[in-house]
Amino acid sequence: MAEHIDDLTINYEEDDLLVVKELDKAVLSKGAWTTIMFRFQQWDKKKEAYSPDRYTIRRYRKLKGVYKQQNKFNISSRDQANKIIEVLSGWLDD
Repeated sequence: MAEHIDDLTINYEEDDLLVVKELDKAVLSKGAWTTIMFRFQQWDKKKEAYSPDRYTIRRYRKLKGVYKQQNKFNISSRDQANKIIEVLSGWLDD
């Protein structure tokens, strides 16, 4: 478990293979409840290659000095990411 926001990652290894490769992250909110958006790729065993970029939003809670993941939302495709951007942009313009 991570004690600092900078140490939070979604990198995940299995049998010395980086299965989930974090490409970037953006901290959306800090504090006892922290929200981070990650850009990542996932290893595809069949293709023996990493997937196109994917995105996830994770919510962490700091308890007893360490951050623990509480929730996550995976953005399933580039199209869905663009739709989220479009809706939020529309709402923020109102």
